[in-house]
Amino acid sequence: MVKKMDNRFVYEVLEVVGEIPRGKVATYGQIASLVGRPKNARLVGKILSQVELFGDYPCHRVVNASGRLVPGWLEQKELLETEGILFKSPTNISLREYQWNPEVD
Repeated sequence: MVKKMDNRFVYEVLEVVGEIPRGKVATYGQIASLVGRPKNARLVGKILSQVELFGDYPCHRVVNASGRLVPGWLEQKELLETEGILFKSPTNISLREYQWNPEVD
């Protein structure tokens, strides 16, 4: 449960997620690396699965390392499509095309 996690880590993750620009995506591992904990991609996913406890963040812009959407979260695809993201398959996007690069974007 999120309550047992390091609160600083939680808010660092949420801060990074809040910075992902419209029309771009980041991966769980990318976010973990950006906050200095590259081995904690699964923990990033856990935090985002409970984000309603913390406020409104663009979690729909976070995908797995192969560009796959969250299974069972049907709204994620719709939200990304409204931002102009095109899909290479029904559940995958091209990270080469849409992955956020904080150094550039």
